[in-house]
Amino acid sequence: MKTNATLAALMLAATAVLSGCATGPSYQSQQPYYPANQPESAMYGTVDSIQIVQGGGQTSGAGAVVGGIAGALLGNTIGSGSGRTAATVAGAVAGGVVGNQVEGRKQQAQAYQISVRLDNGEYRTVVQDNANDLRPGNRVRVVDGRVYRY
Repeated sequence: MKTNATLAALMLAATAVLSGCATGPSYQSQQPYYPANQPESAMYGTVDSIQIVQGGGQTSGAGAVVGGIAGALLGNTIGSGSGRTAATVAGAVAGGVVGNQVEGRKQQAQAYQISVRLDNGEYRTVVQDNANDLRPGNRVRVVDGRVYRY
């Protein structure tokens, strides 16, 4: 019975440590900051280019938790005595790392980096989650950090 309590404590500790492996997106939105009380007025221009950029696959930590539990269960089937405990801990750690990586690959965010040549001669680059029907050469307006065709 003491072995089960130790095993449960080790699995809980490994899960807590591995859930901290969650990462955020690797691309940064290049949208300018506008105070909430001063909305940006619309700017007009022409789409210069559109590029697809990949995010860093942000993870919630669920993959690490599930992988850690699966690894601990698999490790628990190997060995006996203190070797079983070591295999359980090693399985939990390895499973957590692999689970986090798998979740990150599945959740890679695709975004569109849209370069706009404004009518006043300036360039703006906006990163947004879709390009809808935008194409290079389209007349657009930029409102609150988003590009809209008009």
